[in-house]
Amino acid sequence: MGTKCITITEKAYTGLEIYKEPKESFSDVINRLTAKKSLLELAGILSHKNADLLRKHREDIDKRMRRSMEKTAAKLK
Repeated sequence: MGTKCITITEKAYTGLEIYKEPKESFSDVINRLTAKKSLLELAGILSHKNADLLRKHREDIDKRMRRSMEKTAAKLK
């Protein structure tokens, strides 16, 4: 595998350094942080109870957003 030399700011370097594990290269950090994740990796993180609560909160937010958008649309008519 080839290599590329890049220039980053001190702030960016410090940001990467925070995520760096012992014995991990900066390339490893960048690959880990930029890897595409599968939704399957999230399976089992929430209990059924917490998943139901999250679903209910999301539905409540969706309803409030819909009402707000309808009110805004009515004002624009």
